[in-house]
Amino acid sequence: MNPFTKYNFIAIEGNIGAGKTTFCNQIADDFNCQLILESFEDNPFLQQFYQNPERYAFPVELFFMTERHKQLQQGLLEPELFKQGMVADYFFLKTLLFARNNLKSEEHRLFSRIFHALNASFPKPNLLVYLHRSIDNLRANIDKRGRDYEKDITNEYLQKIQNTYFEFFRTEMSIPILIIDVEKADFLNDETTYKKLLELMSEDYKLGINYITTNW
Repeated sequence: MNPFTKYNFIAIEGNIGAGKTTFCNQIADDFNCQLILESFEDNPFLQQFYQNPERYAFPVELFFMTERHKQLQQGLLEPELFKQGMVADYFFLKTLLFARNNLKSEEHRLFSRIFHALNASFPKPNLLVYLHRSIDNLRANIDKRGRDYEKDITNEYLQKIQNTYFEFFRTEMSIPILIIDVEKADFLNDETTYKKLLELMSEDYKLGINYITTNW
């Protein structure tokens, strides 16, 4: 049940409120792996973006890109000693996916040039795990954690983000993508569910999409 015997670098992805950071923390605690977590609270433009996305989209995405690049550069190019692998609650290409969804065409062209220059030296994850939840489930999780900067997120925005992820997954064939339906999963409080997720992540997968439906 140790996914790092097969995959050295695992990225956990999902929509806002899917539980990816919680899951990454559990994995890092159990397997002594290097942990990379995105810090949304550090982005000074995030709350303004949710209130006025057209005005604040470019600065919010630019800030995320530079912070993600700094984190991953340190983690991937200067790995910690005595760690058996790495888990991150995002992958760098997420930067371009969100920008494509949020930016105007002229802004996106400029942003893409910067992104591709920064991305040139980064390896892709050996396994990309996407935790899939319905919009209603995501909404409930967002409301439950009560972050001020997330109060203006709309269901329409969550749906757009979900669509953007799946459009990308259909075209990405260079890495295995494990999409797990975790609609009913409580991996924080249910040890059995958590172990089942680890079992799934410890198997071999073909390149491209691998979809797992669960009844947990």
